[in-house]
Amino acid sequence: MFFKKKDTNDSISQLIQQFNKSSDFITYENKIGHTTFFVSYFKSIIDVEKLHRDILPYINENSLKSLETLSTEIPIANKIITTDEKEFRSKVLTGYIMIYLNHQAPTRYLLVQAELKQARQISIPEVEFSVVGPKESFVESIDANINLIRKRIPSPNLQITSVKVGDISNTAISILHIEGIANNENVNTIVQRIKDLQFDQIIDSSYITQLISDNHNSPFPLLLDTERPDRAASVLSEGKVIIIVDGSPHVLIGPTTLTEFFSAFEDYFLNPHVASVFRLIRVFSVSFSLLITPIYVAVLTYHFELIPKDLMNTLVTSRAQVPLPPFLEAVFLELTIELLREAGARLPTKVGQTIGIVGGIVIGTASVEAGLTSNVLLIIVALSALASFTTPVYQMGNTIRLLRFPFLLFAHVWGLVGIVLCFAFLLTHLIRLTSLGRPFLEPLYPPRLADLKDAFIRLPFSQQSKRPFELQVNDQPRFSEKKAINKKDIDE
Repeated sequence: MFFKKKDTNDSISQLIQQFNKSSDFITYENKIGHTTFFVSYFKSIIDVEKLHRDILPYINENSLKSLETLSTEIPIANKIITTDEKEFRSKVLTGYIMIYLNHQAPTRYLLVQAELKQARQISIPEVEFSVVGPKESFVESIDANINLIRKRIPSPNLQITSVKVGDISNTAISILHIEGIANNENVNTIVQRIKDLQFDQIIDSSYITQLISDNHNSPFPLLLDTERPDRAASVLSEGKVIIIVDGSPHVLIGPTTLTEFFSAFEDYFLNPHVASVFRLIRVFSVSFSLLITPIYVAVLTYHFELIPKDLMNTLVTSRAQVPLPPFLEAVFLELTIELLREAGARLPTKVGQTIGIVGGIVIGTASVEAGLTSNVLLIIVALSALASFTTPVYQMGNTIRLLRFPFLLFAHVWGLVGIVLCFAFLLTHLIRLTSLGRPFLEPLYPPRLADLKDAFIRLPFSQQSKRPFELQVNDQPRFSEKKAINKKDIDE
Protein backbone atom coordinates (compact mmCIF):
# COMPACT_ATOMS: atom_id res chain seq x y z
CA MET A 1 0.00 0.00 0.00
CA PHE A 2 1.35 3.45 -0.91
CA PHE A 3 0.79 6.53 1.22
CA LYS A 4 0.74 9.96 -0.32
CA LYS A 5 3.15 12.41 1.33
CA LYS A 6 1.39 15.39 2.85
CA ASP A 7 1.91 18.48 0.68
CA THR A 8 3.52 21.52 2.36
CA ASN A 9 0.98 23.84 0.75
CA ASP A 10 -1.85 21.80 2.25
CA SER A 11 -0.24 22.17 5.68
CA ILE A 12 -0.04 25.94 5.28
CA SER A 13 -3.66 26.07 4.06
CA GLN A 14 -4.78 24.13 7.13
CA LEU A 15 -2.72 26.46 9.31
CA ILE A 16 -4.42 29.51 7.76
CA GLN A 17 -7.80 27.91 8.43
CA GLN A 18 -6.77 27.50 12.05
CA PHE A 19 -5.70 31.14 12.18
CA ASN A 20 -9.09 32.20 10.82
CA LYS A 21 -10.79 30.77 13.91
CA SER A 22 -9.25 33.57 15.96
CA SER A 23 -11.11 36.89 15.98
CA ASP A 24 -7.92 38.98 15.79
CA PHE A 25 -6.76 37.36 12.53
CA ILE A 26 -7.59 39.67 9.62
CA THR A 27 -7.70 38.70 5.92
CA TYR A 28 -8.77 41.02 3.14
CA GLU A 29 -8.43 40.92 -0.61
CA ASN A 30 -7.98 43.70 -3.09
CA LYS A 31 -7.77 43.85 -6.86
CA ILE A 32 -5.39 46.04 -8.82
CA GLY A 33 -5.74 45.67 -12.57
CA HIS A 34 -6.14 41.99 -13.34
CA THR A 35 -4.37 40.77 -10.21
CA THR A 36 -5.99 40.03 -6.89
CA PHE A 37 -3.77 40.03 -3.81
CA PHE A 38 -4.50 38.94 -0.27
CA VAL A 39 -3.13 40.41 2.99
CA SER A 40 -3.46 38.51 6.25
CA TYR A 41 -2.16 39.25 9.74
CA PHE A 42 -2.90 39.15 13.45
CA LYS A 43 -4.00 42.69 14.27
CA SER A 44 -3.05 42.32 17.96
CA ILE A 45 0.68 41.97 17.17
CA ILE A 46 0.92 44.13 14.02
CA ASP A 47 1.89 47.79 13.83
CA VAL A 48 -1.04 49.03 11.73
CA GLU A 49 0.65 52.37 11.11
CA LYS A 50 3.63 50.57 9.59
CA LEU A 51 1.27 48.51 7.40
CA HIS A 52 -0.41 51.58 5.94
CA ARG A 53 2.76 53.65 5.68
CA ASP A 54 5.46 51.21 4.52
CA ILE A 55 3.64 48.31 2.85
CA LEU A 56 0.27 49.03 1.28
CA PRO A 57 1.34 52.20 -0.65
CA TYR A 58 3.99 50.14 -2.48
CA ILE A 59 1.54 47.53 -3.75
CA ASN A 60 0.62 48.59 -7.30
CA GLU A 61 -0.03 46.97 -10.66
CA ASN A 62 3.67 47.01 -11.49
CA SER A 63 4.78 45.38 -8.25
CA LEU A 64 2.15 42.63 -8.48
CA LYS A 65 3.82 40.94 -11.43
CA SER A 66 5.43 38.50 -9.00
CA LEU A 67 6.21 38.15 -5.31
CA GLU A 68 9.88 38.83 -6.06
CA THR A 69 9.02 42.17 -7.66
CA LEU A 70 6.71 43.05 -4.78
CA SER A 71 9.42 42.15 -2.28
CA THR A 72 11.92 44.53 -3.89
CA GLU A 73 9.36 47.37 -3.90
CA ILE A 74 8.51 47.22 -0.17
CA PRO A 75 11.12 49.26 1.76
CA ILE A 76 11.40 46.92 4.76
CA ALA A 77 14.54 44.91 5.47
CA ASN A 78 13.02 41.84 7.11
CA LYS A 79 10.96 40.00 4.50
CA ILE A 80 11.08 36.54 2.99
CA ILE A 81 9.28 34.42 0.41
CA THR A 82 8.64 30.98 1.82
CA THR A 83 6.77 27.73 1.41
CA ASP A 84 8.12 26.16 4.59
CA GLU A 85 5.30 25.48 7.04
CA LYS A 86 7.45 25.73 10.17
CA GLU A 87 8.99 29.05 9.12
CA PHE A 88 5.58 30.32 8.01
CA ARG A 89 4.03 29.54 11.41
CA SER A 90 6.91 31.15 13.32
CA LYS A 91 6.93 34.39 11.32
CA VAL A 92 3.17 35.00 11.21
CA LEU A 93 2.85 34.40 14.97
CA THR A 94 5.65 36.84 15.77
CA GLY A 95 4.44 39.88 13.86
CA TYR A 96 4.84 39.26 10.11
CA ILE A 97 2.21 40.23 7.50
CA MET A 98 1.37 37.57 4.93
CA ILE A 99 0.87 38.62 1.29
CA TYR A 100 0.04 36.25 -1.57
CA LEU A 101 -1.35 36.54 -5.10
CA ASN A 102 -4.36 34.80 -6.56
CA HIS A 103 -2.49 33.06 -9.38
CA GLN A 104 0.27 31.88 -7.05
CA ALA A 105 -1.73 30.98 -3.97
CA PRO A 106 -1.26 28.82 -2.13
CA THR A 107 2.18 27.96 -3.53
CA ARG A 108 4.27 30.83 -2.12
CA TYR A 109 3.85 33.54 0.48
CA LEU A 110 5.60 36.85 1.05
CA LEU A 111 6.09 37.56 4.74
CA VAL A 112 6.94 41.12 5.77
CA GLN A 113 7.84 42.12 9.31
CA ALA A 114 5.52 44.70 10.87
CA GLU A 115 5.77 43.72 14.53
CA LEU A 116 4.17 45.96 17.13
CA LYS A 117 6.76 46.36 19.89
CA GLN A 118 5.25 47.13 23.26
CA ALA A 119 7.82 47.70 26.00
CA ARG A 120 8.10 49.79 29.12
CA GLN A 121 10.64 52.56 29.34
CA ILE A 122 14.06 51.90 30.83
CA SER A 123 13.88 52.83 34.51
CA ILE A 124 16.04 52.67 37.64
CA PRO A 125 16.84 49.25 39.18
CA GLU A 126 14.33 48.19 41.83
CA VAL A 127 16.01 45.10 43.30
CA GLU A 128 19.68 46.10 42.92
CA PHE A 129 19.31 49.80 43.57
CA SER A 130 22.51 51.73 44.27
CA VAL A 131 23.13 55.25 45.52
CA VAL A 132 26.05 55.82 43.15
CA GLY A 133 26.61 54.50 39.64
CA PRO A 134 24.36 54.14 36.57
CA LYS A 135 20.61 54.17 37.09
CA GLU A 136 19.53 52.02 34.12
CA SER A 137 17.97 48.58 34.41
CA PHE A 138 17.00 45.85 31.98
CA VAL A 139 13.44 45.71 30.64
CA GLU A 140 11.30 42.95 29.12
CA SER A 141 12.44 43.59 25.52
CA ILE A 142 15.36 41.42 24.44
CA ASP A 143 16.44 43.92 21.76
CA ALA A 144 16.48 46.78 24.28
CA ASN A 145 18.54 44.68 26.70
CA ILE A 146 21.09 43.79 24.04
CA ASN A 147 21.26 47.48 23.12
CA LEU A 148 22.09 48.38 26.74
CA ILE A 149 24.99 45.92 26.70
CA ARG A 150 26.31 46.79 23.23
CA LYS A 151 26.29 50.45 24.27
CA ARG A 152 28.72 49.55 27.05
CA ILE A 153 30.80 47.07 25.03
CA PRO A 154 31.18 48.49 21.49
CA SER A 155 33.40 45.61 20.43
CA PRO A 156 33.15 43.33 17.38
CA ASN A 157 34.22 40.47 19.65
CA LEU A 158 30.90 40.61 21.52
CA GLN A 159 29.17 37.60 20.01
CA ILE A 160 25.47 36.69 20.32
CA THR A 161 23.98 33.24 19.83
CA SER A 162 20.20 33.23 19.41
CA VAL A 163 18.00 30.25 20.27
CA LYS A 164 14.22 29.78 20.46
CA VAL A 165 12.85 27.53 23.19
CA GLY A 166 9.37 26.42 24.18
CA ASP A 167 6.90 24.41 22.11
CA ILE A 168 4.12 26.90 22.89
CA SER A 169 5.87 30.16 23.83
CA ASN A 170 8.70 29.94 21.24
CA THR A 171 10.69 32.27 23.48
CA ALA A 172 13.74 34.01 22.04
CA ILE A 173 16.92 33.54 24.10
CA SER A 174 20.29 35.18 23.43
CA ILE A 175 23.62 33.93 24.81
CA LEU A 176 26.32 36.64 24.91
CA HIS A 177 30.07 36.29 25.34
CA ILE A 178 33.25 38.08 24.27
CA GLU A 179 35.14 36.01 21.74
CA GLY A 180 38.81 35.60 22.60
CA ILE A 181 38.17 36.00 26.33
CA ALA A 182 35.34 33.65 27.35
CA ASN A 183 36.14 29.98 27.68
CA ASN A 184 34.58 28.18 24.70
CA GLU A 185 33.64 25.24 26.93
CA ASN A 186 31.46 27.48 29.10
CA VAL A 187 29.77 28.98 26.03
CA ASN A 188 29.16 25.60 24.39
CA THR A 189 27.81 24.13 27.64
CA ILE A 190 25.19 26.86 27.98
CA VAL A 191 24.21 26.80 24.30
CA GLN A 192 23.89 23.02 24.28
CA ARG A 193 21.85 22.88 27.48
CA ILE A 194 19.43 25.54 26.24
CA LYS A 195 19.06 23.90 22.82
CA ASP A 196 18.31 20.55 24.48
CA LEU A 197 15.52 21.98 26.66
CA GLN A 198 12.20 20.18 26.33
CA PHE A 199 9.62 22.49 27.85
CA ASP A 200 6.41 23.95 26.49
CA GLN A 201 6.59 27.49 27.85
CA ILE A 202 9.46 29.73 28.98
CA ILE A 203 8.04 32.83 30.70
CA ASP A 204 11.03 34.20 32.57
CA SER A 205 14.79 33.75 32.99
CA SER A 206 14.12 31.96 36.30
CA TYR A 207 12.76 29.02 34.26
CA ILE A 208 16.15 28.73 32.54
CA THR A 209 17.95 28.81 35.91
CA GLN A 210 15.93 25.84 37.13
CA LEU A 211 16.16 23.89 33.88
CA ILE A 212 19.89 24.11 33.10
CA SER A 213 21.40 24.18 36.60
CA ASP A 214 23.94 21.50 37.47
CA ASN A 215 21.94 20.43 40.54
CA HIS A 216 18.15 20.75 40.38
CA ASN A 217 17.70 19.72 44.05
CA SER A 218 19.90 22.39 45.59
CA PRO A 219 18.31 25.36 47.38
CA PHE A 220 21.23 27.53 46.22
CA PRO A 221 20.93 29.49 42.96
CA LEU A 222 23.68 28.26 40.64
CA LEU A 223 23.33 31.09 38.13
CA LEU A 224 23.50 34.72 39.19
CA ASP A 225 20.69 36.96 37.94
CA THR A 226 20.93 40.72 37.65
CA GLU A 227 18.83 43.62 36.41
CA ARG A 228 21.83 45.93 35.99
CA PRO A 229 23.35 46.35 32.49
CA ASP A 230 26.59 47.67 33.99
CA ARG A 231 27.05 44.47 35.98
CA ALA A 232 26.31 42.31 32.94
CA ALA A 233 28.84 44.24 30.84
CA SER A 234 31.43 43.96 33.61
CA VAL A 235 31.19 40.18 33.96
CA LEU A 236 31.35 39.78 30.16
CA SER A 237 34.74 41.48 30.20
CA GLU A 238 35.81 39.04 32.93
CA GLY A 239 35.06 36.10 30.63
CA LYS A 240 31.64 35.05 31.88
CA VAL A 241 28.61 34.26 29.74
CA ILE A 242 25.21 35.92 30.09
CA ILE A 243 21.76 34.70 29.05
CA ILE A 244 19.00 37.12 28.03
CA VAL A 245 15.43 35.81 27.85
CA ASP A 246 12.81 37.76 25.91
CA GLY A 247 10.11 38.95 28.30
CA SER A 248 12.35 38.94 31.38
CA PRO A 249 13.92 42.05 32.96
CA HIS A 250 16.64 39.92 34.57
CA VAL A 251 19.61 38.36 32.78
CA LEU A 252 21.53 35.30 33.97
CA ILE A 253 25.29 35.15 34.57
CA GLY A 254 27.34 31.98 34.58
CA PRO A 255 29.42 30.34 35.77
CA THR A 256 29.17 31.89 39.22
CA THR A 257 30.48 31.31 42.74
CA LEU A 258 29.03 31.61 46.24
CA THR A 259 31.06 34.71 47.09
CA GLU A 260 29.53 36.67 44.19
CA PHE A 261 26.12 36.53 45.87
CA PHE A 262 27.47 38.69 48.71
CA SER A 263 28.99 41.25 46.38
CA ALA A 264 26.90 44.26 45.38
CA PHE A 265 27.96 45.93 42.14
CA GLU A 266 27.93 49.25 44.00
CA ASP A 267 31.12 48.02 45.74
CA TYR A 268 33.07 48.84 42.58
CA PHE A 269 31.96 52.48 42.74
CA LEU A 270 33.27 52.91 46.30
CA ASN A 271 36.71 53.13 47.84
CA PRO A 272 38.15 49.56 48.06
CA HIS A 273 38.58 49.83 51.85
CA VAL A 274 34.96 50.91 52.35
CA ALA A 275 33.69 48.26 49.90
CA SER A 276 35.70 45.54 51.68
CA VAL A 277 34.19 46.49 55.04
CA PHE A 278 30.68 46.37 53.58
CA ARG A 279 31.32 42.91 52.13
CA LEU A 280 32.59 41.60 55.47
CA ILE A 281 29.51 43.07 57.16
CA ARG A 282 27.30 41.17 54.71
CA VAL A 283 29.12 37.89 55.34
CA PHE A 284 28.85 38.41 59.10
CA SER A 285 25.16 39.34 58.77
CA VAL A 286 24.35 36.16 56.84
CA SER A 287 26.23 34.02 59.39
CA PHE A 288 24.44 35.84 62.22
CA SER A 289 21.04 35.39 60.55
CA LEU A 290 21.67 31.69 60.01
CA LEU A 291 23.11 30.74 63.41
CA ILE A 292 21.98 33.10 66.17
CA THR A 293 18.51 31.63 66.73
CA PRO A 294 19.71 27.97 66.62
CA ILE A 295 22.49 28.87 69.10
CA TYR A 296 19.88 30.42 71.43
CA VAL A 297 17.78 27.24 71.26
CA ALA A 298 20.82 24.96 71.75
CA VAL A 299 22.20 26.88 74.72
CA LEU A 300 18.86 27.14 76.56
CA THR A 301 18.01 23.49 75.89
CA TYR A 302 21.33 21.73 76.58
CA HIS A 303 24.16 24.13 77.44
CA PHE A 304 22.73 26.65 79.92
CA GLU A 305 25.98 26.37 81.94
CA LEU A 306 27.63 28.46 79.18
CA ILE A 307 25.40 31.45 79.99
CA PRO A 308 27.08 34.12 82.20
CA LYS A 309 25.43 34.66 85.59
CA ASP A 310 24.47 38.28 84.83
CA LEU A 311 22.79 37.24 81.60
CA MET A 312 21.13 34.22 83.23
CA ASN A 313 18.95 36.43 85.43
CA THR A 314 17.71 38.34 82.39
CA LEU A 315 16.89 35.14 80.50
CA VAL A 316 15.13 33.54 83.48
CA THR A 317 13.02 36.67 84.00
CA SER A 318 12.07 36.90 80.29
CA ARG A 319 11.09 33.20 80.13
CA ALA A 320 9.36 32.96 83.51
CA GLN A 321 5.85 33.06 82.01
CA VAL A 322 6.59 31.28 78.71
CA PRO A 323 5.01 27.79 78.60
CA LEU A 324 6.68 26.71 75.34
CA PRO A 325 10.14 25.13 75.02
CA PRO A 326 12.78 27.30 73.27
CA PHE A 327 12.43 25.37 70.00
CA LEU A 328 8.67 25.92 69.62
CA GLU A 329 9.06 29.50 70.79
CA ALA A 330 11.67 30.15 68.09
CA VAL A 331 9.67 28.38 65.38
CA PHE A 332 6.57 30.41 66.30
CA LEU A 333 8.45 33.71 65.95
CA GLU A 334 10.29 32.66 62.77
CA LEU A 335 7.03 31.64 61.10
CA THR A 336 5.44 34.94 62.22
CA ILE A 337 8.29 36.88 60.60
CA GLU A 338 7.93 34.86 57.38
CA LEU A 339 4.16 35.44 57.33
CA LEU A 340 4.62 39.18 57.72
CA ARG A 341 7.28 39.22 55.04
CA GLU A 342 5.13 37.28 52.56
CA ALA A 343 2.07 39.41 53.32
CA GLY A 344 4.07 42.60 52.79
CA ALA A 345 5.50 41.31 49.50
CA ARG A 346 2.17 40.18 48.03
CA LEU A 347 -0.01 43.15 49.00
CA PRO A 348 0.02 46.51 47.18
CA THR A 349 3.05 48.63 48.09
CA LYS A 350 1.41 51.10 50.49
CA VAL A 351 -0.67 48.44 52.24
CA GLY A 352 2.28 46.03 52.36
CA GLN A 353 4.54 48.53 54.12
CA THR A 354 1.83 49.24 56.70
CA ILE A 355 1.23 45.54 57.34
CA GLY A 356 4.95 44.87 57.80
CA ILE A 357 5.50 47.69 60.30
CA VAL A 358 2.23 47.66 62.23
CA GLY A 359 1.88 43.87 62.14
CA GLY A 360 5.39 43.36 63.49
CA ILE A 361 4.90 45.82 66.36
CA VAL A 362 1.42 44.60 67.32
CA ILE A 363 2.11 40.86 67.10
CA GLY A 364 5.52 41.15 68.76
CA THR A 365 4.19 43.19 71.69
CA ALA A 366 1.08 41.01 72.08
CA SER A 367 3.02 37.73 72.02
CA VAL A 368 5.39 38.95 74.76
CA GLU A 369 2.57 40.27 76.96
CA ALA A 370 0.60 37.06 76.46
CA GLY A 371 3.59 35.03 77.63
CA LEU A 372 3.97 33.05 74.38
CA THR A 373 7.50 34.27 73.69
CA SER A 374 10.29 35.98 75.59
CA ASN A 375 11.36 39.51 74.76
CA VAL A 376 14.99 38.37 74.40
CA LEU A 377 14.14 35.88 71.67
CA LEU A 378 11.91 38.47 69.99
CA ILE A 379 14.91 40.80 69.72
CA ILE A 380 17.14 37.98 68.43
CA VAL A 381 14.65 36.90 65.74
CA ALA A 382 14.08 40.50 64.65
CA LEU A 383 17.84 41.08 64.32
CA SER A 384 18.17 37.79 62.45
CA ALA A 385 15.47 38.82 59.96
CA LEU A 386 17.09 42.25 59.56
CA ALA A 387 20.50 40.68 58.93
CA SER A 388 19.09 38.45 56.17
CA PHE A 389 18.08 41.57 54.19
CA THR A 390 21.73 42.58 53.74
CA THR A 391 22.18 39.93 51.03
CA PRO A 392 22.43 41.85 47.72
CA VAL A 393 20.88 39.03 45.64
CA TYR A 394 17.22 38.24 46.38
CA GLN A 395 17.44 34.52 45.54
CA MET A 396 20.28 33.98 48.02
CA GLY A 397 18.27 35.79 50.69
CA ASN A 398 15.46 33.27 50.19
CA THR A 399 17.94 30.41 50.56
CA ILE A 400 19.24 31.80 53.86
CA ARG A 401 15.66 32.11 55.14
CA LEU A 402 15.02 28.46 54.30
CA LEU A 403 18.25 27.14 55.87
CA ARG A 404 17.43 28.57 59.31
CA PHE A 405 14.78 25.90 59.91
CA PRO A 406 17.05 22.81 59.51
CA PHE A 407 19.59 24.48 61.83
CA LEU A 408 16.82 25.08 64.37
CA LEU A 409 15.75 21.43 64.24
CA PHE A 410 19.31 20.11 64.62
CA ALA A 411 19.92 22.53 67.52
CA HIS A 412 16.76 21.28 69.26
CA VAL A 413 17.71 17.60 68.88
CA TRP A 414 21.49 17.66 69.52
CA GLY A 415 22.34 21.15 70.76
CA LEU A 416 25.59 22.75 69.64
CA VAL A 417 26.74 19.39 68.28
CA GLY A 418 23.67 19.41 66.05
CA ILE A 419 24.56 22.87 64.73
CA VAL A 420 28.07 21.66 63.88
CA LEU A 421 26.63 18.54 62.24
CA CYS A 422 24.15 20.57 60.17
CA PHE A 423 26.95 22.94 59.15
CA ALA A 424 29.05 19.94 58.08
CA PHE A 425 26.18 18.71 55.87
CA LEU A 426 25.81 22.21 54.41
CA LEU A 427 29.54 22.52 53.74
CA THR A 428 29.63 19.08 52.07
CA HIS A 429 26.74 20.09 49.84
CA LEU A 430 28.45 23.35 48.89
CA ILE A 431 31.71 21.58 48.08
CA ARG A 432 29.89 19.22 45.72
CA LEU A 433 28.00 22.00 43.91
CA THR A 434 29.13 23.24 40.52
CA SER A 435 28.01 26.06 38.25
CA LEU A 436 28.30 24.99 34.61
CA GLY A 437 30.88 22.45 35.73
CA ARG A 438 32.96 25.00 37.69
CA PRO A 439 33.36 24.73 41.52
CA PHE A 440 30.68 26.77 43.24
CA LEU A 441 32.75 27.29 46.42
CA GLU A 442 35.81 28.64 44.59
CA PRO A 443 38.12 30.37 45.66
CA LEU A 444 37.67 28.69 49.07
CA TYR A 445 37.51 25.20 47.56
CA PRO A 446 39.59 24.50 45.63
CA PRO A 447 41.71 27.18 47.34
CA ARG A 448 42.91 29.81 44.85
CA LEU A 449 44.58 32.74 46.55
CA ALA A 450 44.71 34.74 43.31
CA ASP A 451 40.91 34.92 43.16
CA LEU A 452 40.56 36.09 46.77
CA LYS A 453 41.43 39.63 45.62
CA ASP A 454 37.78 40.17 44.70
CA ALA A 455 35.93 37.76 46.98
CA PHE A 456 35.33 38.69 50.64
CA ILE A 457 37.38 41.86 50.23
CA ARG A 458 38.02 44.03 47.19
CA LEU A 459 41.54 45.09 46.39
CA PRO A 460 42.21 48.25 44.34
CA PHE A 461 41.74 47.97 40.57
CA SER A 462 45.50 48.32 40.05
CA GLN A 463 45.97 44.95 41.79
CA GLN A 464 43.32 43.14 39.73
CA SER A 465 45.37 42.76 36.58
CA LYS A 466 44.19 39.22 35.79
CA ARG A 467 40.79 37.73 35.16
CA PRO A 468 39.42 35.11 37.61
CA PHE A 469 41.37 31.87 37.36
CA GLU A 470 38.27 29.75 37.92
CA LEU A 471 36.82 30.80 34.56
CA GLN A 472 39.79 29.35 32.63
CA VAL A 473 39.51 32.22 30.14
CA ASN A 474 41.46 32.39 26.88
CA ASP A 475 43.01 35.77 27.70
CA GLN A 476 44.03 35.92 31.37
CA PRO A 477 45.71 39.38 31.66
CA ARG A 478 43.44 42.43 31.75
CA PHE A 479 46.23 45.00 31.75
CA SER A 480 49.89 45.39 32.64
CA GLU A 481 50.22 45.58 36.42
CA LYS A 482 53.66 47.23 36.15
CA LYS A 483 52.32 50.08 34.05
CA ALA A 484 49.38 50.53 36.40
CA ILE A 485 51.65 50.88 39.44
CA ASN A 486 54.66 52.70 37.95
CA LYS A 487 52.84 55.73 36.64
CA LYS A 488 54.45 59.15 36.59
CA ASP A 489 52.95 62.59 36.71
CA ILE A 490 53.52 64.90 33.78
CA ASP A 491 55.85 67.14 35.79
CA GLU A 492 58.15 64.33 37.00
